[in-house]
Amino acid sequence: MARTVLITGAASGICRATADACRAAGDRVITVDMHDADIVADLTTAEGRATLVSEAERLAPEGLDAVLAGAGLSRADMPRETVAVNYFGAVATLEGLRPLLAKSARPRAVVICSTAAMLPGNDQLVDTCLAGDEAAALDIAAAAPRSVYPDSKRAIAKWLRRTAGSPEWAGSGILLNGVGPGVVETAMTAPMLKDPQMIEMIKLSNPMVVDGYAKPEEIAELLVFLLGYTNHYLVGQLIYIDGGTDVVMRPEQV
Repeated sequence: MARTVLITGAASGICRATADACRAAGDRVITVDMHDADIVADLTTAEGRATLVSEAERLAPEGLDAVLAGAGLSRADMPRETVAVNYFGAVATLEGLRPLLAKSARPRAVVICSTAAMLPGNDQLVDTCLAGDEAAALDIAAAAPRSVYPDSKRAIAKWLRRTAGSPEWAGSGILLNGVGPGVVETAMTAPMLKDPQMIEMIKLSNPMVVDGYAKPEEIAELLVFLLGYTNHYLVGQLIYIDGGTDVVMRPEQV
């Protein structure tokens, strides 16, 4: 039986590749983005988040089988928006759509994190995100924009680990996991990957043991599995798909 999958950030990159792969597998896909999507919504805003939920309820009144919270930004020149979508937009997506997931016999949810979560940054911003104070978090981000991307990804990774095992999620049969991609060749990273200076910086921040960066379709392969797996035992895991960055940077972590 076809499953209904909702994917945010689906107009480009990893999430577009995942939407294509889900359709190829026979799933019905509801796409969400700021353009070229079934649901057009700006997840940096309360209004956009409300639109996402109301439109999802309209398009899938019978419920959702899976949700991929993949919308994201990596813009130091847009610190407020980066934190608003990467953390608060992702949380609002997953929490807002949880009642629709609860209608499924085998609900699955995935959030896209990042290897950037391993990098040092602003602990105050991470803690403020986790406390749920969006206004204060955005002010902190604006005052210290340099590390907003890794900070927002570290915050959502911590939220995942704290939340997935709760009565509202795993306790209700909704299995939530995360994926931490390394460097992926997308429209967002294309300018960076053409800059020799940035490539040298990437070698330091994202050391790899394989040749070449990932294509969006490679990350999608893992995401499709996590959105549809049948076992009931995989929950709360952050799976790094990064060419070996995690094992190089944290070889002793188990």
